[in-house]
Amino acid sequence: MSAADTTTPAKVPPPRQAPPTPRVAKSPRRGRTSGGAATPWLLLAPCLLILALVMAYPLYRLVTLSFQSFGQSQLWGFKPAEWVGFDNFSKVLGDSEFWTVVVRTIVFAAGCVILTMVSGMLVALLLQKVSGWVKTMINIVLIASWGMPVIVATTVFKWLFDSDYGVLNALMSKLPGVDMIGHNWFASGPQGLAVIMLLVVWGAVPFVVITLSAGLTQVPKELEEAARLDGAGAVGVFRYVTLPILKPIIVMLTTLSVIWDMGVFPQVFVMRGGHPEAEFQILNTYSYDRAFVVNDYAQGSAIALLTVLLLLGVVAVYMRQMLKIGEVE
Repeated sequence: MSAADTTTPAKVPPPRQAPPTPRVAKSPRRGRTSGGAATPWLLLAPCLLILALVMAYPLYRLVTLSFQSFGQSQLWGFKPAEWVGFDNFSKVLGDSEFWTVVVRTIVFAAGCVILTMVSGMLVALLLQKVSGWVKTMINIVLIASWGMPVIVATTVFKWLFDSDYGVLNALMSKLPGVDMIGHNWFASGPQGLAVIMLLVVWGAVPFVVITLSAGLTQVPKELEEAARLDGAGAVGVFRYVTLPILKPIIVMLTTLSVIWDMGVFPQVFVMRGGHPEAEFQILNTYSYDRAFVVNDYAQGSAIALLTVLLLLGVVAVYMRQMLKIGEVE
């Protein structure tokens, strides 16, 4: 027998078995999903209930009045309201004065939005460059102007632009060759609406500045520094770095500004002493004038309903932007 035969044969280990797969308890996804979907609606329910109680009946009356013949006699109960279908809308849409007011409202709102966004962006960029105490003072002024009631702000602007005692006329008259004493800013529609536009912008800029300042803090400094190293100037950094990051905020602020500026009423109404002339009429004051001055509540309701439909188009754009931002996040 050879030495190789005397060696003990090596034992081969048995094949290793795979460990049993642990059983994972199935989570009740359906229950969680349904509960998670219902939670936002439960949280929104109080707010939706309050909105329904506050707005449902006025909106219902607005719609019904716009399809009826409703004037002073119907208001006092001497005659019943008569259903006239779309006659009120036909009269309103066939009136050239209505379309003049629509164009004036759109131009007025566009001017307010552009001035608000440009001024707000410039002030927000300025706040990033000034010292701490200057930034604090500017923020205090912004909050004070934002918190001032509209009626008070309108009264202040009436005093500033008054033809006899206006501060602006007195200051401008001190310039060489300028004589503005006694100048009436509201003698013509364009000048008067420009003053009202400044009033609207003055009240809207603080919100835009505060929102854009918060957005500017989220712009990465590394991207700005990299753009400067690549040779971009201040305008280039703002255009290619800052602006794309702030785009969602700018879009939403612009949409909200359009909604707010299309709904301007007290500034025009109070500035003109409760009786806006034809050159100062915008959609809201025009609707009020037809309803409570001419006492044609049906046509006033029709104009108001058309204004609501016009604003719903802007709201649809706003909701679309909100959904896009939600998808990105």
